[in-house]
Amino acid sequence: MRDSLLFLKTFVQKPTQVGSIWPSSRGLSEMLVDSIDWGKAKCVVEFGPGTGVATEVIAKRLHSAVKFFAIERSGALAEKTRTRCPSVDVIEGCVTEVENYCRQRNIAQVDGIISGLPWAAFTSELQNSIIEAMFRVLPVGGQFATFAYLQGLMLPAGKRFQSLLKHNFSKVTKSPVVWMNMPPAFVYRCVR
Repeated sequence: MRDSLLFLKTFVQKPTQVGSIWPSSRGLSEMLVDSIDWGKAKCVVEFGPGTGVATEVIAKRLHSAVKFFAIERSGALAEKTRTRCPSVDVIEGCVTEVENYCRQRNIAQVDGIISGLPWAAFTSELQNSIIEAMFRVLPVGGQFATFAYLQGLMLPAGKRFQSLLKHNFSKVTKSPVVWMNMPPAFVYRCVR
């Protein structure tokens, strides 16, 4: 319950940084994380871990050969994720700086990016800036997974984001809807 209250508080204070009043469900987090080929991945980055629900699932999938870190803009949410997942490197910062964070960790490129960012809450300019930053570290063939709320498909920003994905990735598919999430959501699975 404390996670939910922290999430709600962050949403009220900064609604464009947190796209929901409630953290993602375990089911949605597992579907999101399962979108990455963990058998082949050597480096994975998480954008916007929030309270760390998906981060916790990721931590269980990691093996010793995989490098992993998460980037969270909210200091309070970054701290919550660190507490929940003490073995994970959680950076308090902006995802548009992902290339610098990789360089600081001697990482040339990443195999997968898992995102909990509220894409539909972002301006077109910010969406494009994040995609451009992502493509500086995600090579052709790299995997990207993010989720969207079902009702967002009807909103202009949600439609714009779906179009942005189809324009920038060679393959974009949608998972089944996770009805037990609040609100119901699905995962975009993309290959660059």
